[in-house]
Amino acid sequence: MTQKAKLLSAIAGKNRGLLARELDKVEILGAIAELEDLNPTPKPLEATSLLDGNWRLLYTTSKELLGLDRFPLFQLGQIHQCIRTETKRIYNIAEVVGVPFLEGFICVSALFEPISERRVNVKFERLVVGLQRLVSYKSSQDFIKQLEAGKRFFPTDLSIENRDRQGWLDITYLDENLRIGRGNEGSIFVLTRDDQG
Repeated sequence: MTQKAKLLSAIAGKNRGLLARELDKVEILGAIAELEDLNPTPKPLEATSLLDGNWRLLYTTSKELLGLDRFPLFQLGQIHQCIRTETKRIYNIAEVVGVPFLEGFICVSALFEPISERRVNVKFERLVVGLQRLVSYKSSQDFIKQLEAGKRFFPTDLSIENRDRQGWLDITYLDENLRIGRGNEGSIFVLTRDDQG
């Protein structure tokens, strides 16, 4: 079994980390570190054709993201991250499912600035929260096209002015369909390419 297959097997069935027990987390972190040692793209920020595009979260240790699952009657759906290297933008979209007709989403957009071969500073700019039906949400890609076209979504389309809402991210592994990142709060993210999102 390859290191990549070992990691994918370790995170399978863990629902992005929500179902990972302590022993699972130790195994997963070990598999991530082993795969990072084999990173085929040592300068990921220069590999824009690999980095650019739509990604879907497979696993994370981020308490902020996993905490979206704690609301009664609602469950965390898919989490998408769309990177646009040309405009240096990142769009994070978390879908929330549960009560029929009340499916929601949370979208945070940010600007990123490369500061090394694998690290970017991230400055969060905009937060959009809403019900999928009210904004005719069909997919993350479709929604991002509307954002990029300048569409506003009322009543919960807010600018993020707070200077504290920034951080950094290291891209520690990147190939044609898998990406691993480590954030400034110690969070780890494992994503797969997602051209369906």
